Amino acid sequence: MASPHSVEAMITAEGLGKRYGDKTAVDDVSFTVRPGSVTGFLGPNGAGKSTTMRMIVGLDRPSTGRVTVNGQDYRRLRAPLTEVGVLLDAKAVHTGRSARNHLRAMAATHGIPSSRVDDVIDITGIASVARKRAGKFSLGMGQRLGIAAALLGDPHTLILDEPVNGLDPEGVRWVRQFVRHAASEGRTVLLSSHLMSEMAQTADHVIVLGRGKVLADAALPDLVRSWTTARVRLRSPRAAELSQLLSAGAASTSTVVEVTTSAPDTLDVTGIEASRIGDLAAERGIPLHELTPTTGSLEDAYLALTGEAVEYRTRGVETSDTDNQEPS
Repeated sequence: MASPHSVEAMITAEGLGKRYGDKTAVDDVSFTVRPGSVTGFLGPNGAGKSTTMRMIVGLDRPSTGRVTVNGQDYRRLRAPLTEVGVLLDAKAVHTGRSARNHLRAMAATHGIPSSRVDDVIDITGIASVARKRAGKFSLGMGQRLGIAAALLGDPHTLILDEPVNGLDPEGVRWVRQFVRHAASEGRTVLLSSHLMSEMAQTADHVIVLGRGKVLADAALPDLVRSWTTARVRLRSPRAAELSQLLSAGAASTSTVVEVTTSAPDTLDVTGIEASRIGDLAAERGIPLHELTPTTGSLEDAYLALTGEAVEYRTRGVETSDTDNQEPS
């Protein structure tokens, strides 16, 4: 990819709203996606993510508010492929055309040279199937073609909706490394995915939607810290004695400490740091076989944050994030 782009390249939503009849899909949403970092876009089914992405690139018109890319309405961009690379639906291809001809047809609309088509084919690893009909592609290969199309104009901004859907582990890792590299070049990257473990490794910043509203807009570490509880796991042959010691110490200092037992020699403790537990154990001569501080995960934080904003549920299990059931 080319050299870093201007720091002015960003996505800005201001009071963005979208209604479909009596249903509000997006409700007064405001955020800024800045260059130089990967911004994760999360939310349960029906949260409004897909609708918001469609409004960003002019496929849906906002009912209220506005959204701009690099300071302009997407529909007013003179050469949108060179400004914004978009993957919203990898199946949006002419199934009878080869992958190469599909990309060439797109390139022709913006005067992009055929050499760039060859570049993105190589970048995305589809050279071996470039002359095959796109309609015969597997899900994962179709995703790679969709990403190639998004990269065709060497854009300042990338908007990728579920780009790792259908990819094998190597492909997932490639997407992660690619978007991290794109951000390091100063590009603006908005990335939607329902794979929390992958998002945790990829995103710097996270925007979470729920029932059409912004539930959180924060750096990923801050989000996890705010919506999860740090714990300390310890193992000791005198775990019961240590549990009493911790509870007594908490009572004397009015500190909220919770101690649970998961095995005869194992305690899970919240409300006190691992270093303090170690000091207390040392003072009483209590041996410790394990003392492991743990923090919550992005998945933990996401579920805590969106617990009341899940629209589609199965019995006993909250549904995962696909947004396929939003109006379009």
